[in-house]
Amino acid sequence: MKTIRIGVVAFGFALSSLALCAQATDTSAPAAPGCGDPDAKFDVKTGGAGHAVEPKPGKATVYMIEDDSDFNSVPKPTTRIGVDGKWIGATHGNSYLYFFVDPGVHHLCASWQRTVVTGKGHQTEAAHFSAEAGEAYYFEVKSLFFFDQPGQVDVSLTPLDGDEGQLLVNKYRLSTSQAKR
Repeated sequence: MKTIRIGVVAFGFALSSLALCAQATDTSAPAAPGCGDPDAKFDVKTGGAGHAVEPKPGKATVYMIEDDSDFNSVPKPTTRIGVDGKWIGATHGNSYLYFFVDPGVHHLCASWQRTVVTGKGHQTEAAHFSAEAGEAYYFEVKSLFFFDQPGQVDVSLTPLDGDEGQLLVNKYRLSTSQAKR
């Protein structure tokens, strides 16, 4: 009889452990306030040189610029861009996208669409900022992979000075993306 109780207790513990593992690996929750559905995927096309964007009245313009110049491997990552809990598009290689937001605080997210190279480091980054109508904001998404540092990969999300942001927009290609179905 003791064996049965121990077996029932062990079975109950195993079920509890499985439930905890399932909760710990739940991929439906966003990684940060700016990120969207972790299973979302995008098809990305890049083309055309940078260009000036006509501002929208009462809105701020946000540029997300992917710089893969220090990502010494192929394929280059496709990076999903999120704002306020929704993916708005993706970039690939040295490219950028832009979008408009209302004035106020906004949460951004940059996350590799899939693991390109496994190893230590971050594959998702987040930031927040306060937007003012009529202003332009530039953020650099930098993907890093170095052969001389095996297993070290990283993505960073950094605000840029407006002059540097304009320089990179003029240097890189515009990225257009569509959610995969």
